[in-house]
Amino acid sequence: MSILTRSDTGPVARLTLNAPEKLNALSDAMLAALQDEFDQLREQPHIRTVILAGSGKAFCAGHDLKEMTQGRQAEDGGKSYFEDLFARCSKVMLSIRALPQPVIAQPHGIATAAGCQLVASCDMAVAALGTRFGVNGVNIGLFCSTPMVALSRNIPRKQAFEMLTTGEFIDTDRAMALGLINRAVPQDELEAATNTLAETVASKLGAVVKIGKEAFYNQIDLPLDQAYDYAGQVMVENMLFRDTEEGISAFIEKRPPNWDQT
Repeated sequence: MSILTRSDTGPVARLTLNAPEKLNALSDAMLAALQDEFDQLREQPHIRTVILAGSGKAFCAGHDLKEMTQGRQAEDGGKSYFEDLFARCSKVMLSIRALPQPVIAQPHGIATAAGCQLVASCDMAVAALGTRFGVNGVNIGLFCSTPMVALSRNIPRKQAFEMLTTGEFIDTDRAMALGLINRAVPQDELEAATNTLAETVASKLGAVVKIGKEAFYNQIDLPLDQAYDYAGQVMVENMLFRDTEEGISAFIEKRPPNWDQT
């Protein structure tokens, strides 16, 4: 049984964490499988949206604590293993942002610690009602410092700090109000709702979504004037696309666009 499964439906790729007996923990094998898929997806322009889901009763419970305990047995007390582990995990999270395709998380059950980080690292998220989100490491004496990076870039600082220091869960209503997820739907509607969002995004001009995703993240941390300068150059580049010219002409002429690209 594969620890990570992939199924493609047209331009939408669905990746499913498939270690339900471990609550889809981000084990060494899971991180390697995710990295491999993300590396492949970067070179697959026919895929225009990616969904990230989990099998079983939870989306992802974070790192595999049993593996981490075993890593501590090394002569250096685990220092080298932990440095490598968190570097590999960070690379996976950064790969989501670097993908040309938007990535939609589909959490259910629980998304804790690095599992919550995974949701926060995705471009969008559609959750099942009742899903609980937390960065709970502080409860076992381990501050969720790397999950903090993604979380604090998704929700307001004081709320992120409260979650990190109390170890308490938030529900889908709170997660949506804070901006961690886009929407919450009943469990039996989750896959369909996520597919609808993915298909809507995938129906747009792929080259434009790609340039837009890159520009979105590049500008967001720039000072306002620099952000406008940068975004203006992106608009210039976009306006020079043949398919953009066709899209504008089609809109003016009230007809469907005849795009060369997809």
